[in-house]
Amino acid sequence: EKRTLLVDCDPQANATTGLGIDKKSLSRTLYHGLIGQAKIEELLLDTGIPSLKAVPSNVELIGFEVEMMDTEGRETILKRFLDPLRNAYDYILLDCPPSLNLLTVNAMTAADAMLIPLQCEFYALEGLSQLLQTVKRIKQGLNPRLDIGGILLTMFDKRTNLSYQVAEDAERYFKNLVYQTTIPRNIRLGEAPSFGKPILMYDAASVGARSYMQLAEEIINR
Repeated sequence: EKRTLLVDCDPQANATTGLGIDKKSLSRTLYHGLIGQAKIEELLLDTGIPSLKAVPSNVELIGFEVEMMDTEGRETILKRFLDPLRNAYDYILLDCPPSLNLLTVNAMTAADAMLIPLQCEFYALEGLSQLLQTVKRIKQGLNPRLDIGGILLTMFDKRTNLSYQVAEDAERYFKNLVYQTTIPRNIRLGEAPSFGKPILMYDAASVGARSYMQLAEEIINR
């Protein structure tokens, strides 16, 4: 029940559809805010959870990178856009694209901390090392206060040695940065987005939902 704002910074807009928002019907999204056509207060949408608001996205957001390519201070556009609401919420979550592009750099520049999901798969640690190099560069220039809030092991499958191997390697390299909570492979987690519901509204009793509640508690306690 913390006052929370979810900002969908991904043109795929999975966070938007996962909350049951029809991204195709939206007339204004984060894209319009970032290019100066709307204020953030005008983009806030209610969700099925009273304490959670959302700034939605859709495929139009792809245009942000192209349009802002020659704009001075393009890496800090999201930070300036969010500033008016910084103190209005307990948590502002920025859902990033899975690639390192201008949107991701904007999110890193605006954020206080990063939560890094790490799939328990063979190439995941290799991708993580590249991401950490980017974080280092962001800290040196655009956002010295950026911290790694934690590394979250996801798609953990107790039946495979690989999941345990990735977890072991992550803990060896990153020690207490790795959250104690792990997110298991769970059918209900996979089903929830297709019903346009967060897992807590789709099946709060599922193993996946309980894992995310445990993660939330761990983040709050940190």
